[in-house]
Amino acid sequence: MNKLRQMSIFAHIVEQGSVSAAAEKLGLSKSVVSQHLKKLEQELGSSLLKRTTRRQTLTPMGERFYLSCKDLNSLADSAWEMAQAEQEEPQGRIRITAPNALMDVLVAPVIADLMKRYPKLQPELISDDKRLDFMSNDIDLAIRVGNSPDSTLKQKRLGGFRDQLCGVVSLQNQPIDELPYIANVWQGRHIEHSFTSDSEALVGFSKQASCITNSIHSCVALIKAGAGIGVLPDFYLKQMEPDLVNLMPNHQLPMNTVYALNPYTHHTPPSVSLCIHSLEERLSQELFN
Repeated sequence: MNKLRQMSIFAHIVEQGSVSAAAEKLGLSKSVVSQHLKKLEQELGSSLLKRTTRRQTLTPMGERFYLSCKDLNSLADSAWEMAQAEQEEPQGRIRITAPNALMDVLVAPVIADLMKRYPKLQPELISDDKRLDFMSNDIDLAIRVGNSPDSTLKQKRLGGFRDQLCGVVSLQNQPIDELPYIANVWQGRHIEHSFTSDSEALVGFSKQASCITNSIHSCVALIKAGAGIGVLPDFYLKQMEPDLVNLMPNHQLPMNTVYALNPYTHHTPPSVSLCIHSLEERLSQELFN
């Protein structure tokens, strides 16, 4: 146990920049921290730090050793955070945003279940296909398709799904490239799809959209009315059967990955952690396979 404590203290000395700063951070006296460092160097038989009155630098051995010590502290912090989170009952407001399709079939059902189990939870759900800004919209959790380039956000992969080209049953035997295409606004007017078949051959599909809508609900309504064809997430299409069918059952589009993003880089609130875990479980169920 002393070795682990010494390694942890050494990592804090490096990260805080001095023995004095590490002592203050840890709530220990400077002499105690110095003794731990001295004992650690004696047991290793190697100097880890070069210190002057104004600065400290790592020795080559110190640099290598610090990487392991840093991982040790991160692991301890994660274990501590997890234990604390599990002891706290999820409660209070949590604002969640997700695209319309994921909100309907994934997020809303999960939140409904959590509200029954945790009556103190106060969720606020925002269905929007746009990527809302976390700060200006006071977002606690965002469920998105595709990862985010924003390194300030904590991201977790929840699972994946595929879009499927679908239409009403009466269109099954008609040439697909001759049918009107109903597009969501994020697709734009010019549609390009690359399908792979069971033989892994690539099949291209290119078309100008006949109609564009900014809502998956109106997109579904148009397709169900026989106005044209379009792509829907596989999990969403299952809810539409038998009214709508996959028009290319022997071909598939690339996998879309679903991520949970939150702005809490250190101590994630229990309500956010709970929602992420529950959404991950839901996404792995048969409906999404």
